[in-house]
Amino acid sequence: MTVKEKIAERSQLCQSIREIIVDRLMLDISADFISNDQPLVGRGLELDSIDSLEISVAVNMEMDVTITDEDSTTIFSSINHLADFIEKARERADEE
Repeated sequence: MTVKEKIAERSQLCQSIREIIVDRLMLDISADFISNDQPLVGRGLELDSIDSLEISVAVNMEMDVTITDEDSTTIFSSINHLADFIEKARERADEE
């Protein structure tokens, strides 16, 4: 895979995550309003633990990636952290 393809794939993944968040949480904002480094929990989007749980369920259903409680503290800090987690989970699944 070329660098351009990797960048495009990562960009699409981040966009999909933003759309999942906006759709599942019924936020009254555009997915494009959320930046990839913007904090999701607390300051930033001000999501709470219930919102994180809903996102976890959506990611599991739509991307076939399971997020556990022990993972959630770090990965919900931004779209980029969540995308990193999803990419690594997919890599592990491909290796199995």
